[in-house]
Amino acid sequence: MTHPIPNPYGQSLTPTGEERTWAILGHLAAIIAAVISAGWLSFVGPLVIWAIYKDRSAFVRRAAAGSFNFNLAVWAAIIVGWIMFFTVLLIPLAIIVWIVAVVAGLWFHIRAAMAANRGESFRYPWSIPVLH
Repeated sequence: MTHPIPNPYGQSLTPTGEERTWAILGHLAAIIAAVISAGWLSFVGPLVIWAIYKDRSAFVRRAAAGSFNFNLAVWAAIIVGWIMFFTVLLIPLAIIVWIVAVVAGLWFHIRAAMAANRGESFRYPWSIPVLH
């Protein structure tokens, strides 16, 4: 009979149903917050979940931190788009950057939530590592 190896937080390596639910919310909170705040507060949802679960569950902490860090990269792309927009000549490129940032944000957050539902960790393709 095999026993699960405990992680540093004293839990088994297989996430529980509650951990999977909060990890899913950690990924989707960015989309939900973006819709509610017209995009301005998309980082708040993952940050709140990370703050609550950082010492309770490594699985939820990693999910929320990954979502937050990826959101920072999306925000950086959107800010670069605004800078391009104000140069006037780069307006078409700014629109492309915005579309790519929004579509990538939706796509990867949804894929990450689906992975969390299966109990798997998801690694975002790019991020600005602030939370761990």
